[in-house]
Amino acid sequence: MTASGGGPGAGKARGGRFSEGADPVAEAFTSSLAFDRRLWPQDIRGSLAWARALERAGLIQASELAQIEAGLESVKRELESGRFPFRQELEDIHMNVERRLVELAGPVGGKLHTGRSRNDQIALDERLYLRDVLGHVDEGLARVQSALLAQAERHRATAMPGYTHLQRAQPVLLAHHLLAYVFMLQRDRERFRDCARRVNILPLGSAALAGAAFPIDREALARDLGFTAPTANSMDAVSDRDHVIEFLAAAALLGMHTSRLATDLTLWATAEFGFVEFSDAFATGSSIMPQKKNPDVAEIVRGKTGRLYGNLVAVLTSMKGLPLTYNSDLQEDKEPLFDSVDTLESVLGVLPPMLEGLTFRVDRLQAAAGAFYSTATDLADYLVRKGLPFREAHEIVGRTVRYGLEKKKEMGELTLEELKRFSPLISADVHAALTVDASLRARAVSGGTAPEAVAAALAQARALVGKDSRR
Repeated sequence: MTASGGGPGAGKARGGRFSEGADPVAEAFTSSLAFDRRLWPQDIRGSLAWARALERAGLIQASELAQIEAGLESVKRELESGRFPFRQELEDIHMNVERRLVELAGPVGGKLHTGRSRNDQIALDERLYLRDVLGHVDEGLARVQSALLAQAERHRATAMPGYTHLQRAQPVLLAHHLLAYVFMLQRDRERFRDCARRVNILPLGSAALAGAAFPIDREALARDLGFTAPTANSMDAVSDRDHVIEFLAAAALLGMHTSRLATDLTLWATAEFGFVEFSDAFATGSSIMPQKKNPDVAEIVRGKTGRLYGNLVAVLTSMKGLPLTYNSDLQEDKEPLFDSVDTLESVLGVLPPMLEGLTFRVDRLQAAAGAFYSTATDLADYLVRKGLPFREAHEIVGRTVRYGLEKKKEMGELTLEELKRFSPLISADVHAALTVDASLRARAVSGGTAPEAVAAALAQARALVGKDSRR
């Protein structure tokens, strides 16, 4: 949208104020039709509601309302069928719809813009659009969670090494690792839902900036369009894009989470890890190396995060220096918004089948779970249970690991005699405490990786995702 207010006029919304036509280069530069045309369903919906509000206020007759409604339905059918005659010189979707309405319904179509500005019209369209999008994003996130849950259920007894600093740290269950992403995505769903509460406020009736000059019942208009309430300040209403930025911020966070998931999977698919294999349907080959099987889908999921970050920064930067109220800079919010929506749609669409097609190599995971001194912390915990302060136990186990490295022996391969060199508190029960199973069982706190704790987390996640999917 490139200007505020205006009726049908002679072409663009310039009216009698201008004695000279727009420069074609300037006209092309300022037009937003190329990207805001996708808002036509919301523009039609808002216009129908505005026509009803005009009739309730006594500004148009019931017969005129019927003519406008019939005309807008005709416009809608043309848009749905792809037969709508878009005109670049009309700047945006609002003027295109309005001009076509006048052509189809006659002069009564010119009454539709009474008390309304394109400033509050675009603010409404974006909120209606985001409200629709947020529902789809929530459904997509639930599908990704369900795919992760299904893999976690299959591998609730599969041990693997957990990592810190990309170094093997302690044994965990594969289900525990996958559930970390389920709960991450749950926070994303909560953020988008929180955004939806602020999206669902009606700006229509704010006009250009000062509010409509006619007795529009904005509360009734809000109910008609399914909003919880009208905006409290007309100047804020037409210049506010917080809800767009909030959506983009939540999308960027979600992108960070999906990127981390993709990074885990691409690492695990390397020969060096060998923990997982991608389905052929979600991998690609090399143009020169016939042996290659590349995790391109996961890599592109990771790469899409850069777009999501960039879109957030772009809109924040466009907004940062704008005086109240409407400025044409605001039309720069749409392409980043639409790009993030499309990016999320593609990522959330490809992740569930990709995750479902993963084959985890249980043998490699289990073997790695107990390797490279992964139960060293369990030896320290063993000594603590014998009464030693943890810091002393930590020192003793560090020396034990150094000895094992020199002897090229894993922790569990050290004999009782070798272990007793480092502490007289070590006795015959020590090896039972150093197995992967013992290490897992020991971490039975809620949220831990013990089998019973993971079983509880699985039940919690199933209930959470199932309940939220029914919302």
